[in-house]
Amino acid sequence: MRDLYIDGAWVEATTSSGGRAVLNPYDGSTVTTVSEAGPEDVDAAVNAARRAFDEGSWPATPARERGDLLRRVAELLQRDREHIARQESIDTGKTLAEGRIDVDDVTNVFRYYAGLADADAGRVVDTGDPGVVSRIVYEPVGVCTLIAPWNYPLLQICWKIAPALAAGNTMVIKPSEVTPLTTITLVGLLEEAGVPRGVVNLVLGDGATVGAAMVRHDAVDLVSFTGGLATGKKIMAMAAEGVKRVALELGGKNPNVVFADADFDTAVDYALAAAFVHSGQVCSAGARLIVQDRIYDEFVAELGRRADAIRLGNGLDDATECGPLVSTEHRAKVERHIEQAIAEGARLVAGGGRPSEPELANGFFLRPTVFADCTRDMTAVREEVFGPVVTVERFHDEAEAIRLANDTEYGLAGAVWTNDASVAQRVAGALRHGTVWINDYHPYLPQAEWGGFGKSGVGRELGPTGLDEYREAKHIYHNIDPAPMRWFSGAPKEG
Repeated sequence: MRDLYIDGAWVEATTSSGGRAVLNPYDGSTVTTVSEAGPEDVDAAVNAARRAFDEGSWPATPARERGDLLRRVAELLQRDREHIARQESIDTGKTLAEGRIDVDDVTNVFRYYAGLADADAGRVVDTGDPGVVSRIVYEPVGVCTLIAPWNYPLLQICWKIAPALAAGNTMVIKPSEVTPLTTITLVGLLEEAGVPRGVVNLVLGDGATVGAAMVRHDAVDLVSFTGGLATGKKIMAMAAEGVKRVALELGGKNPNVVFADADFDTAVDYALAAAFVHSGQVCSAGARLIVQDRIYDEFVAELGRRADAIRLGNGLDDATECGPLVSTEHRAKVERHIEQAIAEGARLVAGGGRPSEPELANGFFLRPTVFADCTRDMTAVREEVFGPVVTVERFHDEAEAIRLANDTEYGLAGAVWTNDASVAQRVAGALRHGTVWINDYHPYLPQAEWGGFGKSGVGRELGPTGLDEYREAKHIYHNIDPAPMRWFSGAPKEG
């Protein structure tokens, strides 16, 4: 199995583990088996990236040429759109429609950073001295370790690779061991597009072994990770040992606030999408629904009715509206959250268990679940469930809505629904979350920063700031007419 890509070649892992089976969440069948890297493979990959940065041409390649490579990658993604979308559906369980959207989204990300690569040549600083030229220039950070999660394997790794390449870095990338397939395909496209030897290196394996070796390696300059809070804390601590730069996106517990004057049908429709797209396995999922008391009971009843009508099935089936969870282990974790919510007094309105259809019995499915009469002391309200579960809280006025929405240790995203523009702007301004939607949910733009407050992470992806994460600012101060300073009193030696 030559699934690792190191120093410009597809190679087998040095370990003899026999590889890891990749399962289809729809029916639990084995899709394929891929290599599992060991510490020696990580060392080879990082050293290849180090050589490519220190001795290779990529960091000094003109920015316009780096942008051209990104454009070629975008073209190849569109050429292979259907194949990659199917791979993503089979690997993660999401619908084929979602897979196609992911391919289109990452295509736009590569195109955006292709245009941004040569758009910023630095700036001149006015020193007030005509004999001095002072410039700020931007240079690549160096060797980057990029680690992506299992829920959006293609999307999240591209959010990292595109700006890292645009800035001139080299890298070692690792997808989740659960969903590696589209990342392997992407590296093949990068190779086809002409990425130089050693600039992009791919290793596969679990976080505890392979990921930790990547983070701790002395030759790594930056670590970018998207995943859970507990793992993010460990990565931050490991990176601190080498004083490495870190960029972390660690999820959220995202409030979706609905005022009574919002369009009722539209708000319910978006509440379903906010909570249940990709079976709720989305870092920005609207898993905390906060509804004004005047419409609370009616809203909860309609939300539950529509949640019960969501069609589960194979992501490749056009009739499917929601796919399975990613693994049996993750489903068990979500089921424990459901059991605990019931034990803590939440009222089950919809779902709460596995589907009864025989054709879904072998897959990792859960019915979309709605809990009402939820309070802030409940575990399901405070912790990231990361599954098809939405909790519904009640608020009376604007001040209480803001207080509830901000009562979380996270701060990734949130939304407010109202027909009152003044209320919308006040609430959006008061929310301590990195992205706030008004009368919408889920869209993002490559040119707009993405990231969170609090324990949702450190740094930003996308937008100009997403490029800055992979650049170092350097100040060059040029005295164009130097003369002796005479700071000290000693006269120059005569003769």
